[in-house]
Amino acid sequence: MDNRYQKLISWVEDIKERNYCSASALLILKDDEMVLEHYSGSHSNREGSLPITQFSQFNVASARKSYLGLAVAYAIHEGKIKSLDDYAVNYFEEFDKELLGRTTIRNLITHSHGLNEDEYGTVYREFDPGQGWAYRGVNVLMMTQLIKQLYNQSIPELLHERIFLPLGYKETVWQTKENENLVKVIVNPNEEATSKLGNSNDGTESNLYVSAREFAHWGNLHLRKGNINGEQIVPKEVIEIATQVQSPTYKNEETPLNGAFWFVQGTPSLKSEIGDRVPKGAFQIIGVTGPTLLVIPEYNVVVAKMYNKRYNYEGIDGKNYLYYLREFSNLVADIFSE
Repeated sequence: MDNRYQKLISWVEDIKERNYCSASALLILKDDEMVLEHYSGSHSNREGSLPITQFSQFNVASARKSYLGLAVAYAIHEGKIKSLDDYAVNYFEEFDKELLGRTTIRNLITHSHGLNEDEYGTVYREFDPGQGWAYRGVNVLMMTQLIKQLYNQSIPELLHERIFLPLGYKETVWQTKENENLVKVIVNPNEEATSKLGNSNDGTESNLYVSAREFAHWGNLHLRKGNINGEQIVPKEVIEIATQVQSPTYKNEETPLNGAFWFVQGTPSLKSEIGDRVPKGAFQIIGVTGPTLLVIPEYNVVVAKMYNKRYNYEGIDGKNYLYYLREFSNLVADIFSE
């Protein structure tokens, strides 16, 4: 093994222990080649549970937004959504038009929409569209349902037909049934981990399970702008819509920047989850259960990191979780900038 990777492995394992995870994985693709595969721990905190292998599938939680992002990018490229600056009221006929106001599709995919949902499921407005940034769930559900309406296919069906099948993905599945390859999620370290299964596989729930290998290859598909082994699986323009900055211009320059849900490195910002030493144009997606998919085009590198603990970094310092997200990406950048 390249000694440069040992520091990164040690960091991942240290966080795994301090966060009470039972499982971790760390994979690196460089120039289309898998240069590191590291698997550690077991599928659950229950004694005797299966060891983590290349076939283990982790719940990626909010990292599923990158899959939604590509479906949205297809809809824009194919004219089903005419423009990112179209008003959302033109697409969500049953939604409160006054509440949506001047919200655009661009706002919905860059977390600048200003909508939130209370504990009773009532949607309300936090701030005017484009005037702030907040990571909420209401826009994700809205865009997931819009894609199904526009294509008469769910996101899993759309992506399976266009990407998963041609590339042979078999370990990227919205899971509704238990199987031995699924890594359980730890919510409370003092309680046994549980499977986060969904009631449906239509993409509306956070029940997407992915092997670390296919997660890394998903990142590489974006790095290669849709071209794998000389075949253009996804139009280049679709990938560019998803992974280039689509955020409105913010008054506060510290605000994170997004593509279609991906976080994108622009001018380094302390409020971004991407570290300041990571080159411009890099993009990343994360999830509450610990997955990170970091793509750095300047270095031709994809890094996939997996855990199985909900609210990672909470056990260390929940208020400074951004520090740990940024530290990981900075460590990656340091390795490949040498």
